Amino acid sequence: MILSVSSLRYRRSIAAGVLALAVTLSPGGAAAFDIVYDPSNYAQNVLTAARALQQINNQITSLANQAQMLINQAKQLTKLPTSVLSQIEGNFAEMKQLMGEAEKLAYNVSNIESQFSSSFQNFAVGKTDAQLIASARERWQQSLSAYEHSLKAGAVAVQNLDGTRTQTSTLVDSSQSAVGVLQATQAGNQLLGVQTRQLADLTAMLAAQGRADALEKSQKAAAQEQAREQFSRFLAGSSYSPTTVRMFHD
Repeated sequence: MILSVSSLRYRRSIAAGVLALAVTLSPGGAAAFDIVYDPSNYAQNVLTAARALQQINNQITSLANQAQMLINQAKQLTKLPTSVLSQIEGNFAEMKQLMGEAEKLAYNVSNIESQFSSSFQNFAVGKTDAQLIASARERWQQSLSAYEHSLKAGAVAVQNLDGTRTQTSTLVDSSQSAVGVLQATQAGNQLLGVQTRQLADLTAMLAAQGRADALEKSQKAAAQEQAREQFSRFLAGSSYSPTTVRMFHD
């Protein structure tokens, strides 16, 4: 059977198509044209991304906590903006200056010992009556000066009460609004300073009052001793000689 040229070409086209279809349906050829999608691999990738995101979130949280910790540490080290130390020192200096103004028998042990001995104990030795009177007047002036000094000390202590109230109120408010341990501690220390200064005022006032009372009692004791000395001198003097006194003239 003789085929025509057109029939031969047709058959060749069919054979080529069958061959191409066979190649396409073969395992090797199918792999080249499949869509790349693996559900299990996709799920694994999503899980990996979620874990990575969680790690990033954890790192962000950790950095935030560290930043907050540094902020808290900075607050703990923040100094107290309010200070009354200069006022406390000024009150101390004022009372100290006043106590240094004590005259005669001042607050000095060695001076008190020598001056007290000459003014209140051995004051009559080798002195004339006029000198005894002068010594008595000096002791009286010392007693008055001591009482005046005691009144001044009490006045200073009372005047400082308003300052104490203001300082205490300021420090209490600062302590309540403290942002850290350091501020609270500094406020507490300054409060102790205010209390210490107030106790010092009271101590000075009591010391001045005690000094005034002691000098007053010593002055009275010395006056009694001087009276006995002068009476003894009077008795040891020349005897009394009666004389005629004429009341009226002729």
